[in-house]
Amino acid sequence: MGTTKTTDYIEEHLQLADWMKALAHPARIAIVSYLSKRNSCVCGELVDFLPLSQATVSQHLKALKEAGIIQGEVEGTKSCYCLNPEKLNHIQKVMGDFLQSLSTDLNNCCSNE
Repeated sequence: MGTTKTTDYIEEHLQLADWMKALAHPARIAIVSYLSKRNSCVCGELVDFLPLSQATVSQHLKALKEAGIIQGEVEGTKSCYCLNPEKLNHIQKVMGDFLQSLSTDLNNCCSNE
């Protein structure tokens, strides 16, 4: 399988793709949704909330953390996570700008049958 030529894309598109990839799993959407309803960092209860093993939850948390969507801290033997509000605000703006740039009169597109 060939490699993707990321040098052929603008930085904004690469960032959007990274964020979308990080969110492109129902478990990750569930994690972000769960964290959004909390006013404090969440530690071990994510494993109880999701129908997944500890190892699988950890992999999803790692992907979200690498994308900057969540942030975490180690407290003894536990890691606690919460949303990264600054990053989410930035993602919301960039994503909104991108979606707004797609706004066209779709009725003039391919024929709708």
